[in-house]
Amino acid sequence: MFSNYLIGLREGLEASLVVCILIAYLVKTDRRDALKPVWTGIAVAVLLALGFGCVLEFGSQELTFQAQEALGGSLSILAVGLVTWMVFWMRRTARHLKAELHGKLDAALAMGTGALVATAFLAVGREGLETALFVWASVHAAGDGSPRPLIGVALGLATAVLLGWLFYRGALRINLAKFFTWTGGMLVVVAAGVLAYGFHDLQEADWVPGLTDKAFDISDTIPPDSWYGTLLKGVFNFQPDPTVLQVTVWLLYLVPTLALFLAPVGFASGKGKVKSPDEQGTQPDDRGSAASKAPQP
Repeated sequence: MFSNYLIGLREGLEASLVVCILIAYLVKTDRRDALKPVWTGIAVAVLLALGFGCVLEFGSQELTFQAQEALGGSLSILAVGLVTWMVFWMRRTARHLKAELHGKLDAALAMGTGALVATAFLAVGREGLETALFVWASVHAAGDGSPRPLIGVALGLATAVLLGWLFYRGALRINLAKFFTWTGGMLVVVAAGVLAYGFHDLQEADWVPGLTDKAFDISDTIPPDSWYGTLLKGVFNFQPDPTVLQVTVWLLYLVPTLALFLAPVGFASGKGKVKSPDEQGTQPDDRGSAASKAPQP
């Protein structure tokens, strides 16, 4: 449940910040007439994400067991790829997100209502589709049949909406750089478990060999149906009897990805240390208190 709460909180907060920045900019520039198209684009993006999640869930139920496992494994790998790209993208661009969105919104305002709807839809829709896919893959990996994963996601999204509203009202200030670093690191750990289970699904679908080659089996020490076994499964997608391939994939993904993610910004690209906010021309609320100085409607 915690891992799904984290997914909902992290992805939901990104979407909430995007909405907050768009709305605050329109209010600040006295373009309240453009709020309706923006909200329309946001609503369409949310509906699309919900529809995509429903298609994944109910559409897969009509498939054979092997087809379900093949689909689940393939989409799990795709979801891990998307969430990995997302955490690194946010790490690189968080400082410039506000300026980037303002530029897109200015261009859309010049083009008309349709462009405003499209801008809001694209800004929020990407987060929504990524969330739907990763949540589905995480719930599929948990596979306990309980509603707890979905409850965790709902609570995470609700928390994200509340935080976004508090940011907009100027009632809350937190260091978003540290927040996204910590939650991004935890999401990498969650993604490693989803990736390993995705390969297990492919093994069960007979797409990948080695299903009977167990790396270890500690089911007697950590029973899957125990409270601590359920906790480890829900948070880390832990399996007491993983295959050799699962353990290999988990290590090959987690170790280098987490090391690269936690390395100083610019290390991998050779750009050296991060420039100061003054050197980059950013405002204080661009790097730590997103939308905390937003104008009141």
